[in-house]
Amino acid sequence: MDERPADRAAPDDGRYGTDLFAPDETGEGERIDYGALAYDTTTRARLTALGVGPGWRCLDVGAGTGTISRWLAEEAGVDEVLALDRDPRFVRARPDGRLRTATADVTDPALAPGRFDLVHCRFVLMHLPGHAEVLARLADWVAPGGWLVVADAVDLTTAHSPQPAYRHAMAAMWQALRERIGTDITWVTRYPQLLRGLGLQEVGAEVHVPPLTPDAPVTAFWRTTWLSMRDALEAGTALEPGELDRALAYLSSPELADLSPGMITAWGRRPAATG
Repeated sequence: MDERPADRAAPDDGRYGTDLFAPDETGEGERIDYGALAYDTTTRARLTALGVGPGWRCLDVGAGTGTISRWLAEEAGVDEVLALDRDPRFVRARPDGRLRTATADVTDPALAPGRFDLVHCRFVLMHLPGHAEVLARLADWVAPGGWLVVADAVDLTTAHSPQPAYRHAMAAMWQALRERIGTDITWVTRYPQLLRGLGLQEVGAEVHVPPLTPDAPVTAFWRTTWLSMRDALEAGTALEPGELDRALAYLSSPELADLSPGMITAWGRRPAATG
């Protein structure tokens, strides 16, 4: 799959959080939490394997509802977490200062939050046409010896689903996301090369693909996502009349047996200072 040029402009009429998935939309916090329930275990396991814990200063970019920020502060026991988001309304800061929030746009070239032992960014860069520039900026915020951990959606499975309505609805969603807010996941499997090109070491990557079952959080995430996007999905030409409802019914059916799109997580370490 070809990478879209990094300098391609996003659509003029929309971006994540405005044209789609506005934070004040009813149920948006719940939708994000379903995604967190689906993928937090994988993220926590990776951060734990990298040694996150007491003494660390952490930056959580695109903190969402703050599930990873809170875990870092309350369970991993790091010294400080800065949860950065364009709208951090769902993140509750701690009175002891261990978890702070910042309202900021990661694409702002003037943004300079400091240096951190961990910079974590999940499900953000895929929505940004300038992902390469932002990735380089994230790497600059990693302190010597610290880690950059990035994760985004990767869809390796749904094109081969035997269920046409589900297959078509997922394809229509990716198309609508790209047209409305500039989402592009075609480049995310290049994360290891991109991190290595930024001078990071000990680079690694893994992919988690959760199964779809009627009661799984990831199933609820796609159901609520499609309902939130219904107008955008049905305004396009990718779906036949009634096909979205058939796909939604499949997600609730005891006959559901499929694989969700997954999450690719990649990490790399900034070389420690010498001398």
